[in-house]
Amino acid sequence: MARIAFILLCHKDPEAIIQQAERLTAAGDYMAIHFDASAKPEYFDQIRTALKDNPNVVFARKRVKCGWGEWSLVQATLNAVETAVDAFPRATHFYMLSGDCMAIKSAEYTHEFLDREDCDYIESFDYFDSDWIKTGWKEERLVYRHWFNERTQKKRFYWMFNAQKRLGLTREIPSDIQVMIGSQWWCLRRRTIEWILNFTRERKDVMRFFRTTWIPDETFFQTLVRHLVPESEIQSRTLTFLMFTDYGMPVVFYNDHYDMLLSQDFLFARKISPEATELKARLGALYAAENVDFKISNEGRSLFKFLAGRGRIGRRFATRFWETESTLGRERELMIIVCKKWHVAKRLLHRIRQITNIPAIEYLFNEESTQLPDLGGIQSTLGKRTRHRRALMRMLFDYYETDRLIVCMDPNNIDLLHDFSGDRSTTRLLEVQCQFTDDFLIGHAKRVGLAGEQTPRETLERLLPTIRQDITFEIDRIRDANFENHNRIREADSPEENAESIAQFLSITNDKAREIAETDHLFAD
Repeated sequence: MARIAFILLCHKDPEAIIQQAERLTAAGDYMAIHFDASAKPEYFDQIRTALKDNPNVVFARKRVKCGWGEWSLVQATLNAVETAVDAFPRATHFYMLSGDCMAIKSAEYTHEFLDREDCDYIESFDYFDSDWIKTGWKEERLVYRHWFNERTQKKRFYWMFNAQKRLGLTREIPSDIQVMIGSQWWCLRRRTIEWILNFTRERKDVMRFFRTTWIPDETFFQTLVRHLVPESEIQSRTLTFLMFTDYGMPVVFYNDHYDMLLSQDFLFARKISPEATELKARLGALYAAENVDFKISNEGRSLFKFLAGRGRIGRRFATRFWETESTLGRERELMIIVCKKWHVAKRLLHRIRQITNIPAIEYLFNEESTQLPDLGGIQSTLGKRTRHRRALMRMLFDYYETDRLIVCMDPNNIDLLHDFSGDRSTTRLLEVQCQFTDDFLIGHAKRVGLAGEQTPRETLERLLPTIRQDITFEIDRIRDANFENHNRIREADSPEENAESIAQFLSITNDKAREIAETDHLFAD
């Protein structure tokens, strides 16, 4: 039966590492741990103390400081592998893991899987002919020497690269080596591991070459396995399920991914979120289980690609409960009061509430402090309100149990006006045209941060024409949009004239509209 020596590279989360080691070795397997020499010493001491009495756990005899993209990651792996080979003579397979990996099959299933075929599992594609590298450097990783870490010593890294490039200091790849590339998460047979260790001692030229390549953990073992092992004994795949986003970042798995992970044709998965405590507990118990029947569907990657693509057009997963329709409702009326002077619109809205029973809300898309009912968090910020504008409106209609609702908006909300006017519901606009004195415009400039209390009068006077033109531009955009059901009231018009527009806007009698239009000091600043 297969006996696995897990090669664990880690640098944090000591409790998780201890649990992982205890779970995997409890099934009769082994583990060799390399804990990053640059990580917190107290973490390493905690792990050693907790596992010191476990005969199936050993620690790499020599620890190195690891850095992304560096040879140090390969060296750390080799150090752990050498320790495991000496410590566990009964190990038949050596499996690379990280602290973020967890088993997604039982130990029983895992051992039977490895016993089925005498082969090595490692992704290894031709470095130059494959499209494994999607973006960025390709040949540059190999033909130039990289001594510095690109993330921690960026200036030195690129200075050295550019200097070599200017001087034409390229190098040849060892002539008998075909460079391969693939995932660093492999599972290799004992014989293959022993061949690799012998190769590292005999071929100093190849070791010198790889030590100064960039991101060698994606090429070193992949190349050597293809060089040393017959092709018929290699499965060019990883047994660790992992996915990457379009931005090259690893997909992280959470509690609700349990069933999906178990259905994949893999033995382990990474990355498991540190916060996914329920997922970790369930997967931990799974490894010790017996007679588990796994239904392999293997849809994980295609499902992620599909859902990620739908997410770009706003249709990822099923619609949430507030997004079951794309319209406010054909039978509903949304009435929008558009006014630059917010205090005038609020005064008007207050009077409308007194005269009618129509629910009315102030500047919900402009003022964070606008009083709104608790709608499950969608109303909590201006960003959420704007992003989920139609959903928010539907929920407000439902909350007030009405088919008619009034809201206030600033004239600069032209996108919102277009959106709501394009809905299958009925949208009505009441534009409140006010006169703007210089004092009002100065106050407006201070409210929006264009001016302060100490701004000189001359500066304000130079600013006033621009502010006035900006307001005129916003109003012109609304007029040019030719919205249906667009009514206007004007500060310069009589209450009788304004009452007619208010009556049309609210669908009320002229008498009630006249009461609203005659509101005391309606347009006063």
